[in-house]
Amino acid sequence: MTIDWSTAKAPSLDDFERLAAAAWARVPETFRALSNALIIRVDDLCEDEVVLRDLGIESAFDLSGLYHGRDLAHRSVGDTPHQQDFVFLYRLPILAEWAEGEEALGDLIAHVLIHEVAHHFGFSDEDISRIELAAD
Repeated sequence: MTIDWSTAKAPSLDDFERLAAAAWARVPETFRALSNALIIRVDDLCEDEVVLRDLGIESAFDLSGLYHGRDLAHRSVGDTPHQQDFVFLYRLPILAEWAEGEEALGDLIAHVLIHEVAHHFGFSDEDISRIELAAD
């Protein structure tokens, strides 16, 4: 199949939302049920300078996803309700990573989504890296 690059466009925010929804549907129901209040949102970039600074990130293009909330590992039944939990997927950094690699876009979006959902369950970046290395 030949792509007509004169009319091809980058996947839109809506395209990303559809790919993220498809990835989320493949997550086992047990995990989805524990994340039923989690909102998945797709934006072009993280525009919150405070978040970027707190994470030590100089360019918003270096952040492809973000979990925002109080992870399940640090909650108690006695907790008062808190702010909504979010997973943000950032389209432009994901597209840049996709353009540099050989992974299918849907697979890359799923990878970022699962990584951020793992933070919802209380896993650190180091925990996630160890799990990914063990799976290879």
